[in-house]
Amino acid sequence: MNYYLAIDIGASSGRHIVGWLEDGRLRTREVYRFDNNAEMKNGHLCWNIDALYAALVAGLKRCKDTGMIPYSLGIDTWGVDFVLIDGAGGRLGDAVCYRDSRTDGMDAEVEKIIPYEELYKLTGIAKQPFNTVYQLTALKKESPELLEKAERLLMMPDYLHYLLSGIASNEYTEASTGALVGARERNWNGDIIKALGFPVRLFRTLNRAGDGIGVLSKAVEAEAGFSCRITLPATHDTGSAFLAVPAAGDSVYISSGTWSLLGIESTAPIITNEAREANFTNEGGFQYRYRFLKNIMGLWMVQSVRKELGKEQSFDQLARMAEDTENFGTVVDVNNLAFFAPQSMIGAVKEVAAETGQPPPRTTGELMQCLYRSLALSYRDAVTNLERIAGKRFGSVNLVGGGSKDDYLNRLTARFTGLPVYAGPVEATVAGNLIVQMISSGELSDLAAARGLIARSFDVKPY
Repeated sequence: MNYYLAIDIGASSGRHIVGWLEDGRLRTREVYRFDNNAEMKNGHLCWNIDALYAALVAGLKRCKDTGMIPYSLGIDTWGVDFVLIDGAGGRLGDAVCYRDSRTDGMDAEVEKIIPYEELYKLTGIAKQPFNTVYQLTALKKESPELLEKAERLLMMPDYLHYLLSGIASNEYTEASTGALVGARERNWNGDIIKALGFPVRLFRTLNRAGDGIGVLSKAVEAEAGFSCRITLPATHDTGSAFLAVPAAGDSVYISSGTWSLLGIESTAPIITNEAREANFTNEGGFQYRYRFLKNIMGLWMVQSVRKELGKEQSFDQLARMAEDTENFGTVVDVNNLAFFAPQSMIGAVKEVAAETGQPPPRTTGELMQCLYRSLALSYRDAVTNLERIAGKRFGSVNLVGGGSKDDYLNRLTARFTGLPVYAGPVEATVAGNLIVQMISSGELSDLAAARGLIARSFDVKPY
C-alpha cells in the first residue's frame, strides 16, 4: 500500500493529511495541523517562512512516528504571493502577504504601460489589487535592489517545495494566478515582463501539475527520518479543490473557504469584454483545463467578525444567530475593498451599510444575517453573470471546501440561486492534491477515474 501526503496550507492554518486507496475508496488521515498567521515585519504584512518550514518538517516527523511514510508528497497554498532567491539559493527580502497595503495604487502604475483591457486579453486574469503583477510593481518601486540581486521568482508553494528538496521549480496553476502568464501560451508572458521592467531571468519554464521534481534533500531526510518523492499537485489550492468536484458538466462549482471561488471548468479560456467587465478570471488548471471563475470575498468576513468578537461563539452559533434574525434585510457588496483588510470588520460593515442608506446592524445576529445574506446573494449574481457569459443554463451548484459545512449558508445559496446545492467533499483541496499524486504514480488511470473515486469516498449533502 502506498501512502501519499498532501500538505494543504491556507491563510490561517495548514494540515498534513495522508491519503491511500483501500477497498476502492480514498482514505485520509490528518496527522499534523499548524497555524499560519501573517505578521507585521519591516513595515509590511508578511508570512513567517521560518515557522512554515518548521511546521513542514514537524509534520513529516509525525508521519514517521505514525508509520505512514509517504511514497510522495505535494504542497498546495493560496495564490499570487512569491519569494525571491539569489544566485546562491538564499531568500531575498520578506514573503509579503497579499493583504498588505503595498499594492495600493499599483494598478494605475501598470496601466500607464499596459492598459488593463490589454492585460486581460493576454492573461485572462481579472483585476485584483493583490495580483502578482501589482506586487512586483510595488517591489520594483520600493526595493529595486532586491529585483537586481534576484535570480529566481518562486511562488509560495514553489518556495516551500524548494525548502524541502533544494530544487527550484515553478508550477503552472499557481503561476497563472498573478496576471503574468499568457492564457493561451500557458507560460510566462515575456512581453508583459519586459514592458514592466521585471528581470526576465526570474521567470523560468513552468512545470505542470503531476510532474515529479525530485526527492527530499539530504538535510530534510535527516530531520524527517525518511525520504520520499515530491510530486507537484495543482499547487494553487483552488486548482486542487476544483479537481475534487464530483459533478456533471452542467454544474457551477464553488470552492468555499476564506475566499469563495465560483465558476466552471473550461477547455479554453473565456476572454471576452463581458467576462472582463464582470471580473471573471481564467486560472490554469490540471492538464491545462481552465478555471473560469469569480473571486468572491467569502468567509473571510465571518472569520474576521468572529475573531473580533473574541471567538466567544462558534461558527455554528453565529450561523444560528443569523438564522434567528432573518427579518433583517441590510445587504452589502462583499467584494467592496473596504472589507479586504479593515482594522475592524464590524465597523466596516456598519459604515458601508450606512453609506448605502441602509440600517447598520446593531446586534451580532443582525451582523451575521447581513454577512450570510450578502454572500448568498453574491453567489446568485455571479451565477447569473456566468450563465450570460457562458451562454448556457446550469442545473446545480456543487459547493466544496470548508465552507460546505455551513448548513445555513448552503440553504441560503439554494434559496437565492434557485438551484439545488450539493455540498461536499469538505476536504476537496486535499483530495484534489492526492489524486494528482496518485495519477502521477500510476495508481489511478486518469482524472475521470479519480473523480469517480472521490464520488464513492466522500459524503455529499443535497439542499
